[in-house]
Amino acid sequence: MKRTKRTQAIAGITCLSLIFSLCCGIILTDIASAAPKRGEGYRPERHRKVAQDLLERTQRGNGQNGHNGPNGQSGQDTVKVILQLNGPMSFGLAALLRSNGVKVRKQFVSLNILAVDLPVEVVASLESFSEVEFASIDSEVRSFGGHVAHTTGADNVRTLVQNNSLDGAGIGIAIVDSGIYSAHVAFLDTDTKHSRIVKSVDFTGEGRTDDPFGHGTHVASAAAGNGMVSKGKYMGIAPKANIVNLRVLNSQGVGSVSGLLGALEWLLNNHVTYNIRVANMSLGLPAVNSYRNDPVCMATRRLVDAGIVVFAAAGNNGKNSLGVKQYGQIHSPGNEPSVITIGAVDTKGSDDRSDDGIATYSSRGPTRSQWTDQNGLKHFDNQIKPDLSAPGNKLVFAMSPNCLLVRQDPSLDSLVSLDPQRDQMKLSGTSMATPIAAGAAVLMLDANPKLTPNLVKMIMMYTAQQLAGFNMLEQGAGELNIDGAVRIAKLVRTDLSSATTVGASLLTSAPPVSTSTISYFPAGNFSFTWAQGAIFGTTYGSGTDLITKYQSVYAQGVLLSDGVLLSDGVLLADTTSLSPGVLLGDTVPLSLGTTMSAGASFAPTGVLLGDGVLLSDGVLLGDGVLLGDGVLLSDGVLLSDSILQAYSALLGGDPTDSMETEPDLGVDYIGF
Repeated sequence: MKRTKRTQAIAGITCLSLIFSLCCGIILTDIASAAPKRGEGYRPERHRKVAQDLLERTQRGNGQNGHNGPNGQSGQDTVKVILQLNGPMSFGLAALLRSNGVKVRKQFVSLNILAVDLPVEVVASLESFSEVEFASIDSEVRSFGGHVAHTTGADNVRTLVQNNSLDGAGIGIAIVDSGIYSAHVAFLDTDTKHSRIVKSVDFTGEGRTDDPFGHGTHVASAAAGNGMVSKGKYMGIAPKANIVNLRVLNSQGVGSVSGLLGALEWLLNNHVTYNIRVANMSLGLPAVNSYRNDPVCMATRRLVDAGIVVFAAAGNNGKNSLGVKQYGQIHSPGNEPSVITIGAVDTKGSDDRSDDGIATYSSRGPTRSQWTDQNGLKHFDNQIKPDLSAPGNKLVFAMSPNCLLVRQDPSLDSLVSLDPQRDQMKLSGTSMATPIAAGAAVLMLDANPKLTPNLVKMIMMYTAQQLAGFNMLEQGAGELNIDGAVRIAKLVRTDLSSATTVGASLLTSAPPVSTSTISYFPAGNFSFTWAQGAIFGTTYGSGTDLITKYQSVYAQGVLLSDGVLLSDGVLLADTTSLSPGVLLGDTVPLSLGTTMSAGASFAPTGVLLGDGVLLSDGVLLGDGVLLGDGVLLSDGVLLSDSILQAYSALLGGDPTDSMETEPDLGVDYIGF
């Protein structure tokens, strides 16, 4: 009864606040015109507008456990909320946001999103406003923890015919991370005098853009380091690309959803100015809410629709503390279908790809984010993720001096140089694999600037190397193959548009042989067959039509999975979107190491997995079965409950040989 009276009192205050605000109150910016499109496959049924974990938190914070936890709370009776709108703000909602106890911390005008502090008692009332699309917790965001340029095939394409160098020059790549140590020589231009970091912006509130944590510097140099140290030993994939430093993780390596949304909105508004074609997010947060509602996923989709190729780390929760393999651990925004989600490959410290395998810590699919309908029933996304995998174990790249990661574990310092502007460090994780793939996308766009994000994604998957003994929920389409990806990118027509007819020629000439060969001195050559397929959300497609004929799902503003239909549990290709030569698979295969369509069935495709079911090596487990020692959420997805477990893979990685180090002699290598 007491709570009811308080709610009625707040309603009364709301009405009075409305009258007052119309006279002399603050003015909330009208952000209705920026309403984002809802996610692919958005269901017509009404969904609950307030996330379940937010409702549970407000209940705990409203006298049920005495005090509020530190995450997402800004006081004993308030909670930090991300509020997505779908239209003009009503007078009632505007008045509520001006009432006592409410604080609008930030408006993301381009995304139609607000970051607000709300009294816990009023959170449930958000359901009554028609313009409220979804309300969720302003959660914490965290980082995830061989000669890479050679083993990925990047060295194969540094210089192609007619001496056309592929190095990413003039193309912008956004590093959304913990900042960058800009004084490191890895970020200098070829004249060794000017930095390629063309813009730095802080979204943490700390008022700095350097990297006291140490994560972002390593990530940036993996994607675009110039290799000036140790004769090019630590060269990134796109060594001449321009770098945009968007700092969203603070000095402890922790950020917030609102801070990340600020960076994504900045990207949306400024990508043309800095020619940003690629964005790297080696970070994430628990994927609790469906990508159809998750504000980070929604904002990320806006970037992809604007033509930016977005990469996200899968996460480092592939095993629990006992070393047991677990599924369903893909993080947000890696659960968003439009991004390219990257898992980690353990290269065993060698250039030879024949012994490569998926790192044990690399998070596996399917995505277990969910939405709840008005009847309280949960619906799981069950997308096949990751999309692709890349080298990520014990990689050596640029180090930020005196950073927290090295202070916590001095063994991470590779001791390459005594000069802090030249020193390198060793890290492992999907965080490290993601910029390798992002750098590859820069090279593909260097080869063909007309590629859409969907074409980049498809080509990367089609040309990947399937790793034998790993299923699609572990490796995606396979291990990144820059050699094959760039070869196809060079051949794609530059006059394609959304008006191009399905089935029209995609390439300017006959497709190349679907194999790649990488030379290893003194061992010889290693050749492998391309995967020749692509993941389509909850299934996959295969066939040469994928690279010989235009598919409407390659256009900007759609998804690769838009051409896949479901009828009575059967997957069908929409012939208006996919040509008849694209064959859809109905299982998640266990790879033989050849093409994606070859191999024994591991499990049904995601759409056939029952809601409320988790997967463990082919065994279906009901939700509520503990697979590890983390926090058991209501949908059975287990997530780390400590920073130590989150960084365990990042700091150590699999117990295999690391990338060899070579001391720096202090002489600049300018062959990049």
